[in-house]
Amino acid sequence: MAYYRDLREQLQALEQAGLLVRITEPINKDTELMPLVRWQFRGLAEEERRAFLFTHVTDVKGRKYDIPVAVGCLAASRRIYGVGLQCRPEEIVGRWTEAEAHPIPPVIVESGLVHEEVHIGPSLREKGGLGEFPIPISTPGFDCAPYTTASHWFTKDPETGKINIGNYRGQIKSPTRTGVYIHSSNHGGYHWKKCKERGIPLQAALVIGAPPAVAYTAPARVPLSVSELDVAGGIAGRPVEVVRCKTIDMVVPAYAEIVIEGEISTEYVEPEAPFGEAPGYIGERMLNPYFEVKCIAHRKNPIFAAIVSQFPPSESSKMKQLSAEGNYLRFLKSDCNIPGILEVVFYEIAVRQICVIRMKKLNPAHVWQALHSMVGYHPATGKIVIVVDEDIDPRDPDSVFWALAFRMQPHRDMLVIRNRTPSMDPSAAPPGKELEVSMHEMAGCSALLIDATRKWDYPPVSLPKREFMERARGLWERLGLPPLRPQNPWFGYQLGSWSEEDEEAAQLALRGEHYQTGEKALKSRVPVK
Repeated sequence: MAYYRDLREQLQALEQAGLLVRITEPINKDTELMPLVRWQFRGLAEEERRAFLFTHVTDVKGRKYDIPVAVGCLAASRRIYGVGLQCRPEEIVGRWTEAEAHPIPPVIVESGLVHEEVHIGPSLREKGGLGEFPIPISTPGFDCAPYTTASHWFTKDPETGKINIGNYRGQIKSPTRTGVYIHSSNHGGYHWKKCKERGIPLQAALVIGAPPAVAYTAPARVPLSVSELDVAGGIAGRPVEVVRCKTIDMVVPAYAEIVIEGEISTEYVEPEAPFGEAPGYIGERMLNPYFEVKCIAHRKNPIFAAIVSQFPPSESSKMKQLSAEGNYLRFLKSDCNIPGILEVVFYEIAVRQICVIRMKKLNPAHVWQALHSMVGYHPATGKIVIVVDEDIDPRDPDSVFWALAFRMQPHRDMLVIRNRTPSMDPSAAPPGKELEVSMHEMAGCSALLIDATRKWDYPPVSLPKREFMERARGLWERLGLPPLRPQNPWFGYQLGSWSEEDEEAAQLALRGEHYQTGEKALKSRVPVK
């Protein structure tokens, strides 16, 4: 299957799958657009969510835009994400693992559709700069401005020349200036710091409407030594075609919808935010770098792409969840060489802060190797990390809570580690004090590591054995009862502590010979002391 060359092919695939809603009536980008899409995250089951394409966009001043806005097309649901990766939902983690294991570098081409229109200097001002695009307000009533959200920032390491792609918010401050929130723990933040030390601005290209393979790598935490463009090639199964920028030394996808070129100042910072952020709270005003626009290039009749972020679940949290599950599974199994790792799961509501690792424990030390390795991958990921046995379903909170309740002891199986980095976490410090949170033990953040595996043999799970549950399910379905959605465990199984005598008694009961067990009990009677 040929990979999607651009966003338009992805939208076409979504429409063919019945996963795209076209809205043709006038929709106000500042007050109506994002609240409308938001409702499906607060009022529908995940399998009912859709991507949206708004073709008649207006704003609060009555302006009408001839540029459509696409929202939800990347990750409104696991199924939509799978369409983007051109695989079934259950294959997503494997697709990520394969892409990171076999990255494919991009190929530079002479020209691309993204340069169908190029605005520099007078042309940039005549077209209105950033005002040309219908950039939505994501959290009406709280956001201080329209923000770019599906905004893929391309920056380059001034030492190695390696390109990083990060997804950072971009506050629209003027027709030629945006804010940019580059966190110090992100790779784009490393580039900014290196340029600051050299006394030079950080060249950057803001890409909107990237080909899907590129769009999915932007919010993923790809290792520092690997370029997201290479991983995007691994996802696509072929090199991503890129073109050189017009005003900066950077390459960008040739089939992106919009590319905004410029420089991020390393000399000054200025107030940025409030903005509704992925953890589910409004990000407070802070001092952040800003981006000066030098050039805007786009396709004829471009599509403006945005994502739903803010309160989880959202598109943002879904993308972070699914890429992290693939990244960390590969990391623990391959890079850390930990045997028995079966699955790594992040809870979407917690946005990479609660992680459950399912493993077949070969040695008790492997559990703690996995726990420490997981939090060692990134200083702001994993506030609570839990390892469970292979029979626990890590995606089912009830199953995980069962393991926490009966397979661990807090004094023995839990460890708190300190000196972690906060990442938009309001529990880290009071409002206005975030910048004071340092690596000091009493001021920094922490993580909780939990070994929720069995430490010895357990009695069987107290449910009917599998054959009886399967037989009963057949009867259930013949009776026309409501469709079942089985939760693990749905049948009983042994966990090591089960004797031949116990098994014999159970078999006698199934033959109606339980009086024999009663006779044995009578012979074993002992006096009360």
